[in-house]
Amino acid sequence: MFIDTHAHMISRTTDDYEAMAASGVVAVIEPAFWIGQPRTNVGSYIDYLSAIIGFERFRAGQFGIRHYCTIGLNSKEANNEELAENVMEILPRFALKDGVVAIGEIGYDDQTELEDKYFRLQIELAIKLDLPVMVHTPHRDKKSGTYRSMDVCKEHGIDPSKVIIDHNNEETVKEVLDRGYWAAFSIYPSTKMGTARMVELLHQYGGNKIIIDSACDWGISEPLAVSKTARLASLQGISDDVIKLVCYQNALDAYGQSGQMKESDWLNPPPIDQRTFYEGNSILRGQREPVIQDPKSKRNKDDLSID
Repeated sequence: MFIDTHAHMISRTTDDYEAMAASGVVAVIEPAFWIGQPRTNVGSYIDYLSAIIGFERFRAGQFGIRHYCTIGLNSKEANNEELAENVMEILPRFALKDGVVAIGEIGYDDQTELEDKYFRLQIELAIKLDLPVMVHTPHRDKKSGTYRSMDVCKEHGIDPSKVIIDHNNEETVKEVLDRGYWAAFSIYPSTKMGTARMVELLHQYGGNKIIIDSACDWGISEPLAVSKTARLASLQGISDDVIKLVCYQNALDAYGQSGQMKESDWLNPPPIDQRTFYEGNSILRGQREPVIQDPKSKRNKDDLSID
């Protein structure tokens, strides 16, 4: 079983859910993020957050995947101060919804003053609500941006064990781990972190406090990145215990601190019945035969599928 802690499924097709389920993914976390087109008003943000809390949870469940999300104002849109102020007003009510496991993804893009302002405000919101934080590290000047992110977290007194620093690479991982934060890695086909590079880091650092995710989105990305990395790691001599840590257990331990994510959610899930509807809509098209699962079917918690 695998958990993908960073998957922008609103940008993916239903076929991706089907493929992820077949590869062993039992749970995904969908972080609120920049959708590619700048949002012009808070209403579009409300609709977006409602979709990742509502319809995406339903769509994932139609394939036996438990869907969670994180709620936040992303760093890029933090630079639109009027929008940012309005979004900050509505975030607390969304952060209290079922299935929200963290405030995120937040942090820096160009490391502007406005990004810093709203990063700090959202850390304070996470502290107030006792939620973990998912930190987006910048694509440009990543090393200094990552270190700065951790410095800010320290200034605000949030426990490093409640903070997941994402999009790490070889330059940042040691410092992140040494400071006691969770180090997450986004496995991309050609950027951020590849499967072979990730396996090398597992040989070097082991699995303690390391999390592997796909960060699949509207760009060129791989929704099966977690299972593919697990497979390569196994072939290259990484133990099953380490693979389970980085592809499953660490994710559960980090985001389970929210109180919203429990192993029983996917070990004893509601049975799949693709005849069901969400707001009058089905995932089925045409005359496709619905999948209807035996209500008694359960998963084995010791199953680590590396095929």
